[in-house]
Amino acid sequence: DVNIALANELSNIADDFEIDIHEAIKLANHHPRVNIHTPSIGVGGHCIPVDPWFIVDNAKAKTPLIKAARQINDQRPKLYAQKIIEYAKSNMLETIALLGLSYKPDVDDLRESPAIEIVKEVSDNFDGKILIVEPHIDDLPLELIQFDLQLVDLAVALAQADKLMILVPHSTFKSFAKKEIIINVMDMAIIDTPTLLTV
Repeated sequence: DVNIALANELSNIADDFEIDIHEAIKLANHHPRVNIHTPSIGVGGHCIPVDPWFIVDNAKAKTPLIKAARQINDQRPKLYAQKIIEYAKSNMLETIALLGLSYKPDVDDLRESPAIEIVKEVSDNFDGKILIVEPHIDDLPLELIQFDLQLVDLAVALAQADKLMILVPHSTFKSFAKKEIIINVMDMAIIDTPTLLTV
């Protein structure tokens, strides 16, 4: 969690200076004793987002770093939701598709998924139509039922959406990732000139 938080914090800084964080990390990792992780939309699953809090709760005075890491990683979904909302509004998009709900690629596990938090935030703040593509599930999770969302397959999203935004890079999305209408949200640092997912 701390390692991921460092990557995510460096990503936040890179945004401010219009630096390509992926290139910066790639260069830094050439050093034999450096291994910066890949920034992410947040941290999900049944372990990492939960277990550090047990340590913090039992040793409050000795865990400022662990607590800060949790806070940094917990802020990521809201940050990326805002980027999506700003992009959609500034480009007057009427229909967007958000790709991936699971907490990591190529699984059906939605526990503590930051992608779900992004979908909630976008749903609350975007007036257009939102399509959801998650090839590993058959129905939307209960926490998303209250929103006006449609779970569709990738072909429908490609046909109907103005832009498709990859939240979770499932393997099934990779062959389509270089289409102009598809954006990897992790490349939305410079919101006006988003780059496409490199595969």
